[in-house]
Amino acid sequence: MEVFIITPFPNTINVLIENNITNQGIKKNLLNVEVVNLRDFTNDNYKKIDDEPYGGGSGMVMMCQPLFSAIDYCINKSQKKPKVIFPSPKGKVLNHKMSSDLSNENALIFICGHYKGIDERVIDKYVDLEISIGDFIISNGELSTMIIFDSIARLVPGVLNDLNSAMTDSFVDDLLDAPYFTRPNEIDGLKVPEVLLSGDHKAIEKWRNDKKLEITKDRRPDLLKEK
Repeated sequence: MEVFIITPFPNTINVLIENNITNQGIKKNLLNVEVVNLRDFTNDNYKKIDDEPYGGGSGMVMMCQPLFSAIDYCINKSQKKPKVIFPSPKGKVLNHKMSSDLSNENALIFICGHYKGIDERVIDKYVDLEISIGDFIISNGELSTMIIFDSIARLVPGVLNDLNSAMTDSFVDDLLDAPYFTRPNEIDGLKVPEVLLSGDHKAIEKWRNDKKLEITKDRRPDLLKEK
C-alpha cells in the first residue's frame, strides 16, 4: 500500500510512525509511506499555508494553493489511483468496517488539517472520504490521521505478526472483546476464572462469547441495537 501524509508538521508524523505498528509494515515493505511537507508547496518566502476566512470570524483557514500542489504531487507520484482522506469532525465516524475496507486500497492520501480547517474547495476537488474519530475536537490533524492510519495499517495482511489476533478484537463482530488474563493465576487474592485454566476449548470459547455479549450489553448497548 502506498501512503502519502500531507502535513505542515512532518516531524510529528515521523515520530508517531517510528513508535507505531505501521513501522513494522514499512520494514516489511508492505507499506510505502511518504510524509509530505505542505510548506514545500507554498509560493511565498514565508511558507504561508493559512489565511483569514472570507466572511469574517475568528480563526484561520488552510489555503487552497499549497494543498492543491501537494495533492497533485502525491497523485502524480503514485503508481496507483489514491483515495484521498481528510480527517474531519464533519465526516463519517470511524469504525472497524471502514478501516477494514480501506485496508484493501492500493494507495491513500491523508490531509492533516489545522486551525478552522481547510478551504472547502480542496474537499470539493480532491477529497473522497471525510472521516471523524469521534464527537470531540483535537488541536491537530496529525493525531487524527495517525489514529485512522493505524486502524487501517494493522489490518493489511502481514503487518501484524498474528492477524488472527486483530480478528478477535473489539468491534470485529460488532461486540466488545472479552477479558484477558495471564500469569500468575492468582495475585492479591484475585484469581483467573477456572474455565480459562481448564483446557476445555469449547467451554473457553463459550465463556468468552458470553462475556463479550455481557460486556457489550452493559457498556455499549447501542452496538446490539445495530445488529
